[in-house]
Amino acid sequence: MTTIAIIGAGPGLGAAVARRFGQEGYDVALVARDQDRLDTLARDLADQDVTARGFAADVRDLKALTTALDAATATLGPIEVLQYSPIPHHDFMRPVLETGPADLIGPVEFSVYGAVAAVQQVLPGMRELGRGTILLVNGGSAVLPDPDRAGTSIAFAAESAYGHLLHDAVAADGIHVAQLIIPGAIVPDHPKKDPAVLAETLWTIHRDRHGYRHYADDLES
Repeated sequence: MTTIAIIGAGPGLGAAVARRFGQEGYDVALVARDQDRLDTLARDLADQDVTARGFAADVRDLKALTTALDAATATLGPIEVLQYSPIPHHDFMRPVLETGPADLIGPVEFSVYGAVAAVQQVLPGMRELGRGTILLVNGGSAVLPDPDRAGTSIAFAAESAYGHLLHDAVAADGIHVAQLIIPGAIVPDHPKKDPAVLAETLWTIHRDRHGYRHYADDLES
C-alpha cells in the first residue's frame, strides 16, 4: 500500500484521518511542528494497528516541510494522498481594519506558500504512481469572508483558488484535488463535525473523486 501525509496532524482531526485511512491499509506520515507530540500520536496509532511515523516541520519553513515529505517517502513509501490541514495561529485572526500588509505575511505563508510547496513536492511521486489525491481542509472563511478574521479569510481564499486551479490542471494525470470546508469549530460528538465523521467525509471524497469543493456542514452567514 502507499502513504497518506497529513500536514497539521494532531490528536483531533489528524488522528481521526490517520485511523480511517489506516483501516484501509495506508501508512501514515504525520507532519507538524512538535516531534515529541508526533511520536506520541504515532505510538497511539500503532496500538490501533496503524503504521504511522512523525516528521517535524513548520509549514512556514518551506525547506523543513519539503525535507519532511522527502523523509516520509523514504521511510514509508510513495505519498498517494496529501492532506493539508494545519490549524491557523490566533494572531492571523485580526479585524480587517486592524490588518496591515505585515499582518498578512504569516497567513499567506501558512496557507498558500506551505500548501504550494507541499503539493509541488508530492506531485512527481503521484504522477509516477499514476494516481493521487490532494485534500485541502479550510474553515468557512475560505468562501464566506469574516471581517473579524481578515488574515485567514484572505489566505484561505487564496489557498482555495490555488486548489481549484490545481483540480483542473492535474486531473488528466489521475490526481484528484478537493477541498473540504468545515464551518466553525470541529466539535466532538457533533453529527457532522466530530473528527471521526469528518475523517469519513475525507475518505469518501478520496474514494469517490467527484468535484472540488465539499462542505462538512451548512455555512453560517
